[in-house]
Amino acid sequence: MTSAHPDDTGLLAPGWAGSPAASATSDTACLQALLDAEAALTRAQASLDLAPAGAAGAVTEAAVADRFDVRSLAERARGGGNPVIPLVADLTEAVGEEYGPYVHRGATSQDIMDTAMMLVAARALDTVLPDLARTERALARLAAGHRDTVMPGRTLSQHAVPTTFGLKAAGWRSLTLDARDRIKAVRESLPVQLGGATGTLAAFTAYGAQDPQALVAAYARELGLKEPLLPWHTLRTSIADLAGCLAFAAGALGKVAADVLVLGRTEIAEVAEGSGGGSSAMPHKANPVRSTLIAAAACRAPQSAATLYGSMAAEDERPAGAWHAEWEPLRDLLRLVGGAARDAAELTEGLRVNAEAMREHLGLTHGLIVSERLSAELAAVLGRARAKALLTEAARRTYTEGRPLAELLAEEPELKDVDLGELTDPARYTGAAASLTDRALERR
Repeated sequence: MTSAHPDDTGLLAPGWAGSPAASATSDTACLQALLDAEAALTRAQASLDLAPAGAAGAVTEAAVADRFDVRSLAERARGGGNPVIPLVADLTEAVGEEYGPYVHRGATSQDIMDTAMMLVAARALDTVLPDLARTERALARLAAGHRDTVMPGRTLSQHAVPTTFGLKAAGWRSLTLDARDRIKAVRESLPVQLGGATGTLAAFTAYGAQDPQALVAAYARELGLKEPLLPWHTLRTSIADLAGCLAFAAGALGKVAADVLVLGRTEIAEVAEGSGGGSSAMPHKANPVRSTLIAAAACRAPQSAATLYGSMAAEDERPAGAWHAEWEPLRDLLRLVGGAARDAAELTEGLRVNAEAMREHLGLTHGLIVSERLSAELAAVLGRARAKALLTEAARRTYTEGRPLAELLAEEPELKDVDLGELTDPARYTGAAASLTDRALERR
């Protein structure tokens, strides 16, 4: 009787250590998925009278991860290149002489391994979706609560024109919902794998199956996965779909983290994590740890996804290397996204917004943040060329003299009838930000 492999603790992976996804993808969880795949196959065969009912019960009873030595299986997997081969031997022994021959009957190692990875993925995604739901709810509250909170919009790292924090939060929520929708679609499409040695189902026919496709359907029902149109040993659509939705989710959450990291800098301080992490050397620091770990996941995820995409070019009916290359990066992706989703929920639920700092920063350019509006409005009064010349000179003086743009423009006789107070107020130049926020919040 064993616990999880001692090297499976996540010591160097604080982003996912201790998360629900970590439990769903642990060595013990992967072993249980392999055992579940084996037991389901025997039950499916028994349901079609291809195996005795007693065999189904015996294999299911024996297929409990704690009864097997994870370390021994990992070490013996080197002999055949995958853990299914030693596991079948151990499971057969555990089932006993009478029903042992019905373990793994007609299957190939890849059938069990692929099916187990789909189970692991399904179980891990089932832990990710609730955290994404928490995140989107928290972001909806932020967007609604700060619908009219004006802040500097930044492009290429510089102040551009005003925006609202509500619109920014609505954008974060939209990405989160995009990630949720992609993950849900992939979760619902995950298939079992059953094809035998070369994907012809021939061995099952040899063992008496009149309709081997009915066995595939029964196998899918046993596991709550989809019945595939074809065995997919070298048709890796499901793996590519997982790679895509997980990499997207990591990037979507990474966008939130990237913005929080910038806006939470000491000299900006427009937002702050609810409970920052400490420093080993500097007692005054409250580091944005949640955002940092999400950003780390977003940095790593594309490389793992690239390996999975690269493995699609798999030769023959079953490949050497391409299939084997998938297991670790797929688990890494599930863990990275699971951890990032947990951290995103905590980050957004506790995020503190400093509306006063946002308002103060609107004045850092002495009113130039509304120069786009002034260019359009004054052109109608002065003509395009004169308006451009006037604003260019006023912008120069704003910086050299440190005087507000509105004050300088008020000195111009040509503008005595223009309501410069209204035109230079950043809060009155947020365009459709409020209605866009409302529209985004209608999405469910």
